[in-house]
Amino acid sequence: MRLVVKIGSSSLTDDNGVIASESIHKLSIELAELRSLGHEVVVVSSGAVASGLPLLGFDAASRPTDSTTLQAVSAVGQARLMQTWNEQLAEQGLVAGQVLLAPHDFMVRAQYLFARGTLERLIELGVIPVVNENDAVADDEIRFGDNDRIAALVAHLISADLLVLLTDMPGLMNADPRSTVQASLIEEIIEIDHELEQLAGGAGSARGSGGMASKLSAAKIAAWSGVRTVIAAASRPEVLRDAVNQVPGVGTTIHARDNQLSARKLWIAFALPSAGRIQVDAGAVKALSQGGTSLLAAGVRSVDGQFEAFEAVEIVDESGSVIAKGLTRLNAQSVQELAGRRSSELAGRSGEIVHCDDLVILP
Repeated sequence: MRLVVKIGSSSLTDDNGVIASESIHKLSIELAELRSLGHEVVVVSSGAVASGLPLLGFDAASRPTDSTTLQAVSAVGQARLMQTWNEQLAEQGLVAGQVLLAPHDFMVRAQYLFARGTLERLIELGVIPVVNENDAVADDEIRFGDNDRIAALVAHLISADLLVLLTDMPGLMNADPRSTVQASLIEEIIEIDHELEQLAGGAGSARGSGGMASKLSAAKIAAWSGVRTVIAAASRPEVLRDAVNQVPGVGTTIHARDNQLSARKLWIAFALPSAGRIQVDAGAVKALSQGGTSLLAAGVRSVDGQFEAFEAVEIVDESGSVIAKGLTRLNAQSVQELAGRRSSELAGRSGEIVHCDDLVILP
């Protein structure tokens, strides 16, 4: 089996942000066990910023907020993080390889192929790739901001069978365990809906940038890629082996969808940032939802944002709910000029706003 294992800052560092070597030691032992059984593993490791904070005199309470300082902290912390991974994996006879990724690597087709080729070759060479976002030089306007999403995209990139998101919780609970004693684990999810997303809540710990909501979002990406996801506690004994063997109660398992998105449509839906919104009427919603239909000017009601042609836009219904995402053929001004006009009124101009090949329906 090929799997991607993501571990968050809250599971790698203590309350002061210092890297907890014992946590990485535990995981390194489990990774070695998986490798001995013939499984292939890529690790996505958070913790660069969190581990850099105490080295530069900061703590979680005094965490800087400006991007330049955070990038500097990340540069210091990433070196310490990889040092720990190198040492702990070496004790198990394994070699670590650092791979720093940015959204650009998923947005540009050539970069996407280069990233895949590098990861594939590292796996062939018996290396454990340790992936993180390239925070030190990331454009603050175009960045992932959490490694859950990167892990899901990497799972698709390398055609993984399983995505394991390790956290400080047993999985998704049916209530907040910090305030509800009776909170219990949701062991299995067939389809992620709005109710589950609301249940997941918001941000996680002060040392991390994600939370259960970002893990559900990542699981949704993985599901559309045909990848099973397990959200589980990093501290659980043999958590990786149990996730691979589908042991009941290991965590929350989110099943893969039967109808998967192609690599191109997954890229449009989840890797490209949205540059604006196009609101459509009820007729267009119905037509688009049936699939195989392009968005035409006649169904457009309004435009929000200053996007250019071939940028990604969200398509929303009259209530503002996102129903699709796609690459627009026209810029915002042109779409607004054509809004609501039928083909017979366009005097030979194309009324196609988003071609069906560039459109992803997001129920």
